[in-house]
Amino acid sequence: MPLVSTASLVESARAAGCGALAFNVIHLETAEALVAAAERSGVPVTLQISENCVRYHGSLLPIARACLALAESSTARVSVHLDHITDPALAREGVTAGIDSVMIDASALPYEENVATTAGLTAWCHERGVSVEAELGEVGGKDGVHAPGARTDPGEAAAFVAATGVDALAVAVGSSHAMRERTAVLDKELIRALRRSLTVPLVLHGSSGVADEELRAAIGAGMTKVNISTHLVSVFTGSVRATLGADPELNDSRKYVAPARAAVTDEAARLLGALGTRAPARTAPVHPN
Repeated sequence: MPLVSTASLVESARAAGCGALAFNVIHLETAEALVAAAERSGVPVTLQISENCVRYHGSLLPIARACLALAESSTARVSVHLDHITDPALAREGVTAGIDSVMIDASALPYEENVATTAGLTAWCHERGVSVEAELGEVGGKDGVHAPGARTDPGEAAAFVAATGVDALAVAVGSSHAMRERTAVLDKELIRALRRSLTVPLVLHGSSGVADEELRAAIGAGMTKVNISTHLVSVFTGSVRATLGADPELNDSRKYVAPARAAVTDEAARLLGALGTRAPARTAPVHPN
């Protein structure tokens, strides 16, 4: 199937009142597992390549081209997205390679610098038909706006979107990056308020620490794009540990990586089915872009 845009998947999910699931790629096996999960479940998926992933591989193009090739050869609707990009040159490289959505992360900068950096790169991306996600504040797990107690202000968020022209906004409503237990409780009233204040889709980062029921409630309140990474990383690593523990003499990496890839496929397909196909009743109006 031809590559689809992240923006189209997000808008379709928002119209249906379900989640647009975005999973982070760590290596080729992750990407293969996520595409297989989309094919099995019949639910679209976004493959996200973070700046940390690029750093691990040493450069962007090999992993980007692999993800684009997997998306283009899949029978499922699959998009590719750059996640948490702080380096404008890296964003431009990804766009040139064929990636059509970028999350610009200037959240560590002072507010005015965040606005200026985000607005400048957003204008460049829009000239090339590329959609942009941004974040107001620094995501939790980094001691930022998603740290316990920190929340996104609806008025400031609306001003930020108006000043930058971004197409989606990651907001702080109680989640945090790198959580290994799914115990976070989200502020659904704040999600409703943000949904009323903003015309762009809301994005939840740090969703690994949020249980299915809580994620469904957040989607029902107005959240659309749901990013998950750590949870699936834990599934992969847990499988590797179990396989090697059962056979300490095993030395062919394919024999412990393949079961881990299959385990990620199983869990990603489950999440896609649980969050990407159901349509909870909306409790706040949805505004078109």
